[in-house]
Amino acid sequence: MVAVKKEGGPLRKRSLVWFRKGLRVHDNPALLEASQSAAEVYPVFVLDPSIDPTEDGVKIGANRAQFLLESLEDLDQSLKKLGSHLICIRGRPEDVLPPLMRELDINHLGFEFDTEPYWKAQGEKMAKEAENLGARVHCPATHTLYDPEHLMAKCMMDAPKSYGQFLKLVAKCGSPPAVASAPESLPQISKDVLGRKHSGVPTLRDLGYEPLPASERTPFPGGETEALRRLEDQFRDTRRIALFEKPKTSPTDFETPSTTVLSPYLKFGCLSSRVFYFKLKEAYRKNGKHADPPVSLLGQLYWREFFYLCGYAFPNFGKMEGNPICRQIPWDHSEGGKEKLRAWESAQTGYPFIDAAMTQLRQQGWLHHLARHAVACFLTRGDLWVSWEEGRKVFDKLLIDADWSLNNANWMWLSCSSFFYQYFRCYSPVAFGRKYDPSGKYIRNFVPALRKMPKQYIYEPWKAPLSVQEAAGCIVGVDYPMPVCDHAVASKENMSKMAAAYKKAKSESPPPKKKAKKAK
Repeated sequence: MVAVKKEGGPLRKRSLVWFRKGLRVHDNPALLEASQSAAEVYPVFVLDPSIDPTEDGVKIGANRAQFLLESLEDLDQSLKKLGSHLICIRGRPEDVLPPLMRELDINHLGFEFDTEPYWKAQGEKMAKEAENLGARVHCPATHTLYDPEHLMAKCMMDAPKSYGQFLKLVAKCGSPPAVASAPESLPQISKDVLGRKHSGVPTLRDLGYEPLPASERTPFPGGETEALRRLEDQFRDTRRIALFEKPKTSPTDFETPSTTVLSPYLKFGCLSSRVFYFKLKEAYRKNGKHADPPVSLLGQLYWREFFYLCGYAFPNFGKMEGNPICRQIPWDHSEGGKEKLRAWESAQTGYPFIDAAMTQLRQQGWLHHLARHAVACFLTRGDLWVSWEEGRKVFDKLLIDADWSLNNANWMWLSCSSFFYQYFRCYSPVAFGRKYDPSGKYIRNFVPALRKMPKQYIYEPWKAPLSVQEAAGCIVGVDYPMPVCDHAVASKENMSKMAAAYKKAKSESPPPKKKAKKAK
């Protein structure tokens, strides 16, 4: 590392570490590199006006904002233990960071590489600004197991379009890079060096949100400390971790989720994916027998890597139009379609399992992956024929683990727009939930209007005789909405629409290129 020399003075490394994701001290190469032989280190987080903005510029939900703020508070505490603290500043990075770098005479800028279009562009702007100031830039790709540029080079710039192809690519790469050590200490920041520019981590109210009541607050607190505690807790049962198969978990286990719920911590980088990877490998070694991808926990990490690579490699990955791997489907954008979208988002579809899941999403900022599958299929190809982009926006706003690449990929998958094309396989908004929870405990918790409905009608309350509805204190059409559509009719009609869209896409696609014959 070359430090800039001030005239007449010794070499002095003055580092600014720009935290974006990677909200942790462990396995943080950008922080470690910035701290080595540095006279000054300034850890900075920039609170963008929309707070961790989505591609569409939608302000995120209160639970997701709360999770972010808790993660920043925890990071600040970790940095204080090292002798430093977190500096939070408000504004667009390109507006507030360059003046700060000039004021502090920064000659080293460190930040984690990000594949999302918004943050990738921000990173490129800041790298250019830093170089214009004569500063060195260190931008390691540590949010994923592998550097996406390395993966693209390995596949000759032809990114895999299926999970199977991706696994073959990963097999060529070997193990991910080793976990980086945490710095033992950081230089103390002088109290007067930043003056009024320094501010602590704000509150929800500071950011324009009302404080969340306990009933609407996610049960999963943010931060690196909680991430590592949860990781250790999950790995106490090595056999369960080794044999874990995600499809065998239940979408209705809301009190104690049957999955690890580590996804929010991976999304914000409170937990290093490499730490998770090597801990998994050790658990597999200890147990001997283990599940395999795609259903194992290692398989879940590889799904994450695959979708991150897709988001990095394919243009317009967050849209239908101009997206080279996305089917062009004529979704309903009419006023009627917008009304259906509002009913779905506000948990007023009249299908209790769907409404319970959407209520859990709003209250907890989290949903089991199978519940996500059910509500996504219902909104798109299953029942309402609304574009996956609209559902993606809602998830992006409300999920505490909303992850741009994974969110887009999964919505394309569930709408049969990409990755998965068996549109004739459709989730039933009635039978699917009942399979896991016949008594309707999940629905009774998240749809209070149906709390007293007998179990034989809990998934289809409109079929209950009026006397039963009266006894349950829930008149369908008054206290709880009638179904927004008839699933049996809508799903059949939508399958025909999908078949027509697929046929049209096939007729418009160029013929495959013939491989040139090798000369004998």
